[in-house]
Amino acid sequence: MDIKEIIKRIEIIRTRANFSARALSLAIGKNASYIHLLESSKTSFEPSLSVLLDIIEVCGSTPEEFFYYDINQYAQGRKALDFFKTLSSYQKEAIMNLYKK
Repeated sequence: MDIKEIIKRIEIIRTRANFSARALSLAIGKNASYIHLLESSKTSFEPSLSVLLDIIEVCGSTPEEFFYYDINQYAQGRKALDFFKTLSSYQKEAIMNLYKK
């Protein structure tokens, strides 16, 4: 995942959490224009790991969701994985064999 994708995902989770760029900036203890400048393609600075984790937490997300291969399918993938965990070894093997065909 490159920095452009990280910035895009910040905007996705910010929007989902119903934060304006200004409100999120203030919520993470930065100046009012921090997120706006970060999301702007006119700047080229990157958030530190601690700031990124603060953004993820304040937006009500998790690092697992943020870095999931397709953030828009995280909930569905998580639900499928949770279901898969409840199956017996035999059932898991049957599903995997069906998938291979």
